[in-house]
Amino acid sequence: MSQVTSAAINGEAAQQEDLSGPPAANRHRLPDERAGITHHFSIAGHEGYLTVGLYPNGQPGEIFIRMAKEGSTIAGLMECFGTVVSVSLQHGVPLKVLCDKLSHTRFEPSGWTRNEELGYAKSIMDYLFRWMELRFLSGKQLALFVAQAAADKNAVDESIQASTSVSQFRQDSYEAGDAPLCSTCGSLMVPNGSCYRCGNCGGTSGCS
Repeated sequence: MSQVTSAAINGEAAQQEDLSGPPAANRHRLPDERAGITHHFSIAGHEGYLTVGLYPNGQPGEIFIRMAKEGSTIAGLMECFGTVVSVSLQHGVPLKVLCDKLSHTRFEPSGWTRNEELGYAKSIMDYLFRWMELRFLSGKQLALFVAQAAADKNAVDESIQASTSVSQFRQDSYEAGDAPLCSTCGSLMVPNGSCYRCGNCGGTSGCS
């Protein structure tokens, strides 16, 4: 009886110990030879390159960010940040979690980009993770990694619809002139009757 009681106590102690911190995660490294995508971006004249290394199933497993001159402060910071994101992805942190946390963060440099699907970027992180969300989570990547014709057709249709919608919003934004920025997400608002509305989050400047 005492042995059963002791085993029960030890089991409860082990369970409490497990709850004292996050569970241990196993790192899944990419193969030595892996596919990758390199994306050139420009934010208010600040140019850089984002390279995404892919697992065999087409999901991102590492990123490399190159900006400014080699050896500069911003280049070192972006390189270290890319290492942190890569290790996070390889330990099983979902890309959606990273995108939700880092999209719409606001700091300089910020401004219009050359990407019509993203438009105004509030920061480098905002641009990079909104691009990754668009590229790997919205289904646009299916055209590259899925062979079925039906999936290809759906991806192309979604891309055309998204491009048309964003292009229209960007055209409206150019016509907005001195329209204010949205107080919720920071995007440029467009005229909506006697006030303004945000094409990104749907917020208004006070009217319905």
